[in-house]
Amino acid sequence: MSVEAEAGPAVKKTKGMWHEVVRNRWAYIFISPFYILFLIFGLGPFLFSIYMSFAKWEGLGPIQFVGLKNFQHLAGPGGKIFWDSVLNGVILFLMYVPLMTFLAIVLAVILNSARVRGFRFFRTLLFAPYVTSMIAAGITFRLLLVREGGLFNVFLEWLGFAPAPWLEAEWPARISLCLLVIWGWLGYNMVIMLAGLQTIPSELTEAAQIDGASPIQAFFHITIPLLKPVILFSLILSTIGTFGLFNEVMALTPLNPGGPKHAITTPFVQVYQVAFENFRFGRASAMSYVYALLILALTLIQNRFAGQRD
Repeated sequence: MSVEAEAGPAVKKTKGMWHEVVRNRWAYIFISPFYILFLIFGLGPFLFSIYMSFAKWEGLGPIQFVGLKNFQHLAGPGGKIFWDSVLNGVILFLMYVPLMTFLAIVLAVILNSARVRGFRFFRTLLFAPYVTSMIAAGITFRLLLVREGGLFNVFLEWLGFAPAPWLEAEWPARISLCLLVIWGWLGYNMVIMLAGLQTIPSELTEAAQIDGASPIQAFFHITIPLLKPVILFSLILSTIGTFGLFNEVMALTPLNPGGPKHAITTPFVQVYQVAFENFRFGRASAMSYVYALLILALTLIQNRFAGQRD
């Protein structure tokens, strides 16, 4: 049997596909701008950043291939600030995410009740900070938290306490950032929880209460287990958001990004500083991919943990 005969079905399939492309050429022409722009501004920069993680480039001049040196730099003493930023992400996550998630669940349960008058107004009011510019909110918080004349310190002095260095010391700076993030993202997480609650049939809770369960017992033994997938989704988003905090940090500490002793420097802030302040684009690209792998690992751990608990 000849080679042409053996390859007959594959050749016919290829010709058939090409015939369909030619027949629908106008449809492909009309949708082609999206794919062209995606190749130029999406896939192209992505592939270039992968190459840059193995190269040395300061923005001008030739690009020098250096192999794994950028990753070796991160593994050595030169990567200390980056790993400190990762640790900051963990600390910030533990400081505000459990509290914010708990408050989001409680507010969602309250506003899911038809007994609350004006619940639509309160839902809108709590969600409004999410659609507010975080830069503007951060600047406002900074004005409230300044040591001299800030409203928070004026209130503390009125109570008889000394002014607090909200943005001048490590832990107060972290607390200040957590307050800003909770203010900005609580409503968003509440809406997620509210959407999850509205998918739970009310008959389940009513049946449990008929069988003698109190509202609190029905909440912890019926509502929370059924809400676990939504809570996990919210935790994954909060994990990614915590390590990727940028606007909030830059707005709170514009003159000293990252705060005192890099207390609120996050991986995103560190990548930005290395790339656009130090002009070390290769190292910044390597940091970005290490950060992406860390986020992927944390997400898989959260999914695995939730699966085991279920």
